[in-house]
Amino acid sequence: MGKKKASGKHYVSNGERPNVNRSTVKSVRRDITRLERLDNIMKAWRRLENPWITIPNPNTKETNKRHIRVRTNDLFGDPKRDFRMAVSTT
Repeated sequence: MGKKKASGKHYVSNGERPNVNRSTVKSVRRDITRLERLDNIMKAWRRLENPWITIPNPNTKETNKRHIRVRTNDLFGDPKRDFRMAVSTT
């Protein structure tokens, strides 16, 4: 005889199906404005997470790629760069 399967506290979901209705998820995602989305990206960048952002392609010759995805550090630079410790004058 084989070993019995653990249950109760040891259950781990396989993550196969969503637990929220698809239309609810879509409506919540649609309610986020562009300004809120950009604000979330900037907050993540300040937390040193370096998220991706979609921008218009600077190379206009690539007509098949109207927009490109870049990392925020490549676009805005290092978020720690502008930080300076206060120096007391006394």
